[in-house]
Amino acid sequence: MGRGGSGGGGGGGYEAVDDPDGYFGEVVAAHYDDTSADMFAAEAVDPVVDLIAGLADGPGGDARALEFGVGTGRIALPLARRGVPVHGIDMSRAMVERVRAKPGGEDIGVTIGDFATSRVDGPGFTVAYLVFNTINNLTTQDAQVDCFRNAAAHLVPGGRFVIEVGVPDLRRLPPGQNAVPVRVGATRLGFDTYDVATQGMRSHHMMVVDGRPVYWSLPFRYVWPAELDLMARLAGMRLRDRWAGWKGEPFTNDSTTHVSVWEKV
Repeated sequence: MGRGGSGGGGGGGYEAVDDPDGYFGEVVAAHYDDTSADMFAAEAVDPVVDLIAGLADGPGGDARALEFGVGTGRIALPLARRGVPVHGIDMSRAMVERVRAKPGGEDIGVTIGDFATSRVDGPGFTVAYLVFNTINNLTTQDAQVDCFRNAAAHLVPGGRFVIEVGVPDLRRLPPGQNAVPVRVGATRLGFDTYDVATQGMRSHHMMVVDGRPVYWSLPFRYVWPAELDLMARLAGMRLRDRWAGWKGEPFTNDSTTHVSVWEKV
């Protein structure tokens, strides 16, 4: 399961990382686009942009989008090219530098900070969104609740909040096992470890870069769809749609991911 974004939130019993950019500092940012190349392909990006652009044209007048965990601009840049003004929040200056260096990057406004709490001045947004499992970068339930409240505070009445996140993969864990492989290849290995009692998890990545082995790990907090719906209610939003993917595929018992849309009441 891919992991994306670079938000903040901390806590959850995880050790603090010694980098002002958090877990997505220069070491990760330098190779992020390459290691997530499949997520930058048109078939992965276009459906996301299509859906978010459509939601941005909803209530509240002029379309205006806010991305939590803008990263290197995978979604923000093509969305802006579609004519939707985009502002991002991200704590990693190293990731944001990659946005700035890309064509059109100067048109993306960015606030450096924790997307669970950082505020953006100005008129309200018609859509806010978190993609590629970025909600899990917030490693406490309180931080995730704060994120919903922050989204609601930025949205105009009737505005939408969109999250793409995986369904917790606990059915693959037999009793006594806490690790699940997510990628096995000649030059890259990845696996997730779970702490079921706290809904904590950690993704471990090992890969070969320029002929040298590189290892890093990132903490996350997995979250259930129904739990997200309750967070939305606490923030004054209600579920509008839930699909298994960006093309509106039905969400079922066997879905491994979901794209959910909540509306500000």
